[in-house]
Amino acid sequence: MRDELLAVWDHLTEAERRELIALAEQAPIWVPQPGPQLDAFASEADITGYGGAAGGGKTDLACGLALTQHTRSIIYRREGTQLLGITDRIGEILGTTDGYNSQKNVWRLGSQQIEFGGVPHAKDVKRFQGRPHDLKVFDEVTEFLEEQVRFLMGWMRSANPKQRKRALMTFNPPTTAEGRWIIRFFGPWLDPRHPNPAEYGELRWFTTIGGKDVECAGPDPITLDDGTVVEPMSRTFIPAKVQDNQYYMDSGYLRVLQALPEPLRSQMLHGDFSAGTQDDPWQVIPTAWVDAAIDRWKARDDHEKGEMDSMGVDVARGGTDETVIYRRHGNWFDEALVYPGSQTPDGPTTAALVIAARRDQAPVHIDKVGWGASPFDFLVDNGIQAIGMNGAEQSHAVTNDESALSFANVRSELWWRMREALDPVNGDGIALPDDNQLRADMCAPRWELRQRKITLEHKDKTKENLGRSPDRGDAAVMALVDTFKIRNLDRLYGAETSNADYDPYEE
Repeated sequence: MRDELLAVWDHLTEAERRELIALAEQAPIWVPQPGPQLDAFASEADITGYGGAAGGGKTDLACGLALTQHTRSIIYRREGTQLLGITDRIGEILGTTDGYNSQKNVWRLGSQQIEFGGVPHAKDVKRFQGRPHDLKVFDEVTEFLEEQVRFLMGWMRSANPKQRKRALMTFNPPTTAEGRWIIRFFGPWLDPRHPNPAEYGELRWFTTIGGKDVECAGPDPITLDDGTVVEPMSRTFIPAKVQDNQYYMDSGYLRVLQALPEPLRSQMLHGDFSAGTQDDPWQVIPTAWVDAAIDRWKARDDHEKGEMDSMGVDVARGGTDETVIYRRHGNWFDEALVYPGSQTPDGPTTAALVIAARRDQAPVHIDKVGWGASPFDFLVDNGIQAIGMNGAEQSHAVTNDESALSFANVRSELWWRMREALDPVNGDGIALPDDNQLRADMCAPRWELRQRKITLEHKDKTKENLGRSPDRGDAAVMALVDTFKIRNLDRLYGAETSNADYDPYEE
């Protein structure tokens, strides 16, 4: 447009030039391109997912919304250094960098303010706690932890009741297992297994109940069993490709995408979310194995569950940790019982929850280190067959395959047993409930081989990568342990004595 104006400028009269200048001064500093970018710009969704393929104008949409529709915005990237391209683009749109403070990562434009934030580590979200914004942009959201995004969206608000509030998530198909949470988050649009698919741009409403996303019939408030009233938030997803971006088409970027190797070509050129995602080569349990176990799971009535064979209990250690109980019936895992750490403040309270959930004299496998020691002692003192699990203890077992590799410790052994049980060829057909956090936990740990010993990474490293403690995964692997039941244990000589030298893998 600029070149076209310059070409005719010398042929305009003075009056025509003044009129053209006046029109330019009245025009918005940025307008969306017709097509998907305009659809996303105009969408009424509280949370909009945009992109799919590379080159669809994701960054421009984020900048345009912040500049023309919102008064207090923040644009996040996982790494702060990745924000340079966004600030550069805003400077190009404005034609100046006036108002930008690179030290404070904020751009002030009169009454408007645009912040820029990086959250490379899970705990970095605390720096933005309590700071309200009416626009929150998560650029390349698949690089973020799901917990980071949900936490940061908690302060999507404005003191002005007339100001529109929304979140924008831009992304390409995830190239690693860690980013696949976005497919479930936008399940009606992206997950081919979703029972109720949605059209692109269609609004759907969701709220969170018991830690799970629940799709609602519409925007009307919902009253929960405890009397709490919650208001669902709307979501939508709008795909865009490089063909929708005239600027990139003119630049020849299409040829660059066409030259990429598969599956990256399908992901970036076509926005194909079904194209292969690469697991870390040292991921303990492959993502596909976990997905297959979730696909096998079907809800059961109490009479269909059969006898309860084992329980796994991971006790909260405070903070954001949760006490999690898994109950296993054969190769079928019941849905987790999850309690915030504040609800399990001491041993007797935690033990009481375990006893209430226990059936058929199922052995209780419980982490006995730290906070778990008190509930373990309470269970033992009350004649419950409780097996204290200490992941740091030495393991005497070997793998079930021909390699017969040993394990660095009990924690490595427990997680490897879950891997063996989920093996699609030689496994046990384990069925796991459809739980986003359990799925993430199952795929999080990494391992290495040290002196012919399988060694799981330290739990602190898993927590750092996951953004939280893998409480559900730890409880599930403990529930997998197959301990011989000692019937009527309280009539014998005490649980602690009867289990002192017991090997949970010994038949």
